[in-house]
Amino acid sequence: MSVTALTVEAYTIPTDAPEADGTLAWDSTTMVLVRARAGDCVGLGWTYGPVACAAVVTDLLAPAVVGRREEDVAGAHEAMVRALRNAGRPGIAGCALSAVDVALWDLKARLLSLPLHRLLGAVRDAVPVYGSGGFTTYDHTQLERQLSDWTGRGISRVKIKIAESWGSRPDRDLDRIRQARAVVGAGTELFVDANGGYGRKQAVRMMDEAAEYDIRWFEEPVSSDDLDGLRQVRDAVRPDVTAGEYGYDLPYFRRMCAAGAVDCLQADVSRCGGITEWLRVAAVAAAHGLEVSGHCAPHLHVHVAAATVNLRHLEWFHDHVRIESTCFDGTLDPAGGVLHPDDGAVGHGLTPRTADLERYRVR
Repeated sequence: MSVTALTVEAYTIPTDAPEADGTLAWDSTTMVLVRARAGDCVGLGWTYGPVACAAVVTDLLAPAVVGRREEDVAGAHEAMVRALRNAGRPGIAGCALSAVDVALWDLKARLLSLPLHRLLGAVRDAVPVYGSGGFTTYDHTQLERQLSDWTGRGISRVKIKIAESWGSRPDRDLDRIRQARAVVGAGTELFVDANGGYGRKQAVRMMDEAAEYDIRWFEEPVSSDDLDGLRQVRDAVRPDVTAGEYGYDLPYFRRMCAAGAVDCLQADVSRCGGITEWLRVAAVAAAHGLEVSGHCAPHLHVHVAAATVNLRHLEWFHDHVRIESTCFDGTLDPAGGVLHPDDGAVGHGLTPRTADLERYRVR
């Protein structure tokens, strides 16, 4: 059977409160949803990115995919990469490619009547997660409520945003770290994410000042493009240093690993090239003795994470969890700090809530 159609829609969903990290603020998130059809069967994939991703799917990727055999996902992926040559793969085009790749994997699994994690070769039935949000826009009450919700569900790792206003509010960063540790207690791992908002020595000083709060994960202490800086911070601080969420192709991840820049490599299925490229990224990380962690979009990641030997965990990211729970039936519960891919559902197991989505559709 061949892929007979590739269609795309964009949906912009407002946040439930103002959100910001160290270097960006937003009040809505756009999901670009791709449907890959073969006969009466439809596979779904999506990315979080600008509406312009939809035009890339329609104009450049659909001609490369429609008419190909549905089982040839790797071949379709390569055809799409070639179609993006002049458009440039990083950024919007990479997000579009990722959404189509996931849709094709979901389509293949559904046609074979298999759960996606079984098609990919699951090595675990439970995928660990960490709670993520803790936006710099939150006041003490909002932060406490969110952290308590995660720990109340049995999630034993939580992450907050720091480096507020490009690192210009270090006292408030420390105050929020102090509050987070007080709320979650000593038995929960505390992660922080600077989103590249600090300078090299400032990042080291911050971890020295926060040493008593036992931070275990320091995400993007400096720009992820500054591989030398990441390595210098990694060598100087106790928490694991991590980055990689802005990787759009395999060479990016190879450079980051080869530079010794991180203790754990992040990758994002909605950006890196979908499931096809995630598997390659995980292999590159393994060759450098590293684990991988899935960035955001937990329901996009859970099936391939279950099939990844060197997985550390996935990000249970507040914004995307809320969107996926609103827009799809079949979402998962992180009780006990893990996700269990559904063995009783085909594909990734998600079905769009058409009526709920319609009010957010970008026309």
